[in-house]
Amino acid sequence: MRSVRLRAALPALAGAALLTGTLLSSPAQAAGGVKIHHVWFDSPGSDNRSNKSLNGEWVQLKNTSGQAVSLKGWVLKDASNHKYVFPNIKIGAGKYLKIHTGSGTNTASDRYQGRRAYVWNNDKDTATLTKAGGAKVASCSWTTRDPSDKYC
Repeated sequence: MRSVRLRAALPALAGAALLTGTLLSSPAQAAGGVKIHHVWFDSPGSDNRSNKSLNGEWVQLKNTSGQAVSLKGWVLKDASNHKYVFPNIKIGAGKYLKIHTGSGTNTASDRYQGRRAYVWNNDKDTATLTKAGGAKVASCSWTTRDPSDKYC
């Protein structure tokens, strides 16, 4: 009698485990798949604060998910709390987005903070990406061991 109940219960248990796994993994997937992919923290050439030099430092995000992710209200900041708050934009599925320090014309693949001073320290720093509510999505740190850029 016991083996009959066990055989009858196994499919139900397998279904429950599958459903539980799906439910638990969905929020993580729905949260995005956005990561900090690459940081160029030491712009090429001399640090002369020209717009070209300022835009030579950037943080590149990558959406690793299969759907577009809204970045509205998300924040990209450094260790000193210099913040860039994303406007109402989306990063497409599998796409990249660079956030430059200086000024420029925003496109689907490049955003500009419009700053007149450097954000990312060359000796050591951390780029942190958070959601609008403050939940940490990703971070990337570097030190002088990294020559001018870092893949995260």
